Amino acid sequence: MKLAILDDWFDTLRSLPCFRKLDGLDVTVFTDHSDDLAQLAARLRPFDAVVLIRERTQITRALLEQLPNLKLISQRSVYPHIDVEACTDHAVLLCSNMHSDTPSHAAAEHSWALIMAAMRDIPTQMQHLQSGKWQRGVGKSLFGRQLGLYGYGRIAKQVADYAAAFGVKVVWWGSEKGRARAAAEGRTVAANRHAFFAEPDIISLHVRLKPETKGIITPDDFAAMRQDALFVNTSRAGLIADGALLAALNAGRPGKAAIDVFDKEPITWREDPVACHPHVIATPHIGFVTEDEFEIQFADIFDQVVAWHKGAPLNMINPAVWHERSKR
Repeated sequence: MKLAILDDWFDTLRSLPCFRKLDGLDVTVFTDHSDDLAQLAARLRPFDAVVLIRERTQITRALLEQLPNLKLISQRSVYPHIDVEACTDHAVLLCSNMHSDTPSHAAAEHSWALIMAAMRDIPTQMQHLQSGKWQRGVGKSLFGRQLGLYGYGRIAKQVADYAAAFGVKVVWWGSEKGRARAAAEGRTVAANRHAFFAEPDIISLHVRLKPETKGIITPDDFAAMRQDALFVNTSRAGLIADGALLAALNAGRPGKAAIDVFDKEPITWREDPVACHPHVIATPHIGFVTEDEFEIQFADIFDQVVAWHKGAPLNMINPAVWHERSKR
């Protein structure tokens, strides 16, 4: 079996203990990225299976039509970047662990790091210091402030734990079911959506990107935020309505944003209007990029590859492909 691993930009996966799970397989790791359809199709045409790193590469119908040898895509978590219907039509099995019980902390830690960096204006203070100008302005303490967490999942709950350690009050919002769970567990839920955006010092977004959550953060939500408030997004850029964040920052509500995700990734051009906005602290989608998190994620992903190779696939998203193949 020939296996391709895409978009391992720093050739990190070979150094992980879990990479040994692939011993005996013919593995090729690509450390560059391509969005060009013809180039990507030519690259992947020899392979039986492909491992993806999050949403770094889009798997489209047009691409799959040019990959007659491909039988498996293995990845982890949600898959808005994959045309599942096209996978099924082309007999490509998608395996993705959606409900891992292994705890991970990288995304929550990065969210909190962005909050602290933004509240104390650390990047600008550092730039000022290194240019010989000493201090620049006055930051804000976290103790006693209010954090709004949108979404009631694992990562948001971890961020809430960090907030408690810093004496930060937390208020919640999200789907109707999420708000009901939060209230049932004794959490403070905002009186309404407008109040959730209007009152906190910080709003942090923690929602999975699915068709029903695309664009859930609207211009009206931003308009309700305070001029001195901070908006944090380490989830997905697609959760925000098109152009809404840039327009909101230009309008001054919120006053600042700290973001790790962008509409198009990777950003390889200078002066991106969001990433380089004067009121933005930005990082290049590194919320999950730690050695510890990669080991957790790719242990699952490689297990899926090995299980499929042995004829007992795990975490099938379109199992009809496997059942049909098994009949032959």
